[in-house]
Amino acid sequence: MNQPVCIVPAGDWTGEGATWSAEENALYWVDINRFLVHRMDGQTRATRSWFFDEPATALGLTDRPDTLVVALATRLVLWQPANDARADFCSPDDTAPRTRLNDGRPDPAGCFWVGSMANNVGPDGGDLPIEDESAGRLFRVRADATSTVEKRDIGIANTLCWSPAGDRFYFGDTLKNAISVWDYDLAHGTIRHERPFFEGFDRGLPDGSAMDRDGYLWNARYGGGCVVRVGPDGGIDRIVDMPVDNITTCTFGGPDLKTLFITTARGGEGGRAQRAGGLFALAVDVPGLPENRFKLSG
Repeated sequence: MNQPVCIVPAGDWTGEGATWSAEENALYWVDINRFLVHRMDGQTRATRSWFFDEPATALGLTDRPDTLVVALATRLVLWQPANDARADFCSPDDTAPRTRLNDGRPDPAGCFWVGSMANNVGPDGGDLPIEDESAGRLFRVRADATSTVEKRDIGIANTLCWSPAGDRFYFGDTLKNAISVWDYDLAHGTIRHERPFFEGFDRGLPDGSAMDRDGYLWNARYGGGCVVRVGPDGGIDRIVDMPVDNITTCTFGGPDLKTLFITTARGGEGGRAQRAGGLFALAVDVPGLPENRFKLSG
C-alpha cells in the first residue's frame, strides 16, 4: 500500500485550500494564520508564496486561465499569480469580522460555494477561541457577485464536494463531527433534501475533502492523523494513516489525477511532529475528478 510522503516542508500553521491547476501543472494552497498562498510546481516542486492582507482560507480555479478566486477572511478576491494583480470581487458574509470565511470550492454549475465560521484568527494571525459554535453559514456566490445563504447555524464549514454524476453535494460541519449529503440540481446549481452521510467517526473531526472518479469521498481528519475514504453509501473503505495529527484538506492532481495532495497544520497540538504543517502526496489507484471552475463570464 502506498504511503503519504511530505514533499514540501512548509511548516504551515493551518494549511488549507489545496487546488490543482492542470494548465500550470501546479498546486496552490493556503496557510490561513500566516495569510499566505503557496504555489508548488508539479515537476520541480519549487514553491513560491505570496502574502495577503488578511487570512487566506480557500481557493478556486476560474474560467479565466490566469485568474484564481481567493477566499479571504472577509471577502473574495480575483487574483492573477503571474503578475500578482488583485481585485476585490464581493463580501458575502455580512457578519464579518465576528465571523470569517473558511472552506470554499466552485461547483459543477460554475458558482463558488464558501462557508463561514466564528472568527478564530486574530489580526496578527494568532489563534482566538471560538465563541459562537453556530455562527457559520454556507453561501453560493454567482458570477455577478451576488450570493445567497444556503445553510445556517454551522460550527465550522468544511468539505464541499460534488459527486461524479453531479447529482449529490457533500458538506461537513467540523464541530458536529458530521458530513451531510444533499440532492444537487446541476441545471440550477441548487441543493435540497439534506440527510446524514458520515457522522461520529472517532478519529478526529472532518476537515476538507476531495472526490474520486468512483464517487468515494476522501476526508481529512483534523486531530485524527488520517485521511478516510468513504463510499457512496457512507461506509469506510480505507483509512490512510498520516505521520502528523492535524490533517486539513486534500485534492487530486498530477497529469493523471492519481496523486492525492494533502495539507496539514502545525497549529494547536499539531506542532510536535517533525513534518507538521507540510504538504504531502499520496499515490492512489483511482483518479480524482478535475477541479470545477468559477464561471466569471456567465
